[in-house]
Amino acid sequence: QVQLVESGGGSVQAGGSLRLSCAASGSTFSSLHMAWFRQAPGKEREGVACIYTSGGTMYDDSVKGRFTISRDNAKNTVYLQMNSLKPEDTSMYYCAADRKVGGRWYAARNYNSWGQGTQVTVSS
Repeated sequence: QVQLVESGGGSVQAGGSLRLSCAASGSTFSSLHMAWFRQAPGKEREGVACIYTSGGTMYDDSVKGRFTISRDNAKNTVYLQMNSLKPEDTSMYYCAADRKVGGRWYAARNYNSWGQGTQVTVSS
């Protein structure tokens, strides 16, 4: 079982930046596809970005050009650099992992391991 612990959330003004981190343990990190999701109150959990074991990345259209996902296999950590933040980015952000994701990286049901979440609040 993979354990995931997120950190780096907080409150920023619109236009600001944050970097989220997710530390993984309990499995071979390099064999895991990793993703970031977010969920606002009353809304469904949505995929933000994914990084495959190959290093390939995918992004939701709403964050393309502003967010960057990366991984450090030596540190068992995945990152989400968030720039030019907007109030609509306000949400709880979750890290997710799985060995098999396929093309539908944005589907939460494709991931078996989840972190506890970290809150991101962007004020206007």
